[in-house]
Amino acid sequence: CDEHGIDPTGKYVSEGGNDTQLERINVYYNEASGGRYVPRAVLMDLEPGTMESIRSGPFGKIFRPDNFVFGQSGAGNNWAKGHYTEGAELIDSVLDVVRKEAEN
Repeated sequence: CDEHGIDPTGKYVSEGGNDTQLERINVYYNEASGGRYVPRAVLMDLEPGTMESIRSGPFGKIFRPDNFVFGQSGAGNNWAKGHYTEGAELIDSVLDVVRKEAEN
C-alpha cells in the first residue's frame, strides 16, 4: 500500500505532487466511497492466526473482510496435508472470493 501512496485509512497521499501513481491505481485497488482505495486482494491461509495479524496491523482495516479465507487448523508445515486435505477443503471458497473480486 505504501509504495502506491495509499495510507492506512485507504486514502491516496501524494508525496511531492507526483500523481503518476494514480494513473494505474485501478489495477491494484478498487475505489470506494469517499475517495478510499481498497486493495484488490484475496488473502488465504490454512490457519486464522496469520490473517488476524494482518487485520490487526496498520493496514488491516483497508482490506475487504470477506476477502480473507482461512481454515482452522493449519497444515503444520506438512505439504501433503496442506495440499490434499486442509488446503483442498478451502479451494472452492478461495475460487468464489477470487471470482467475486474479479467481477467487482
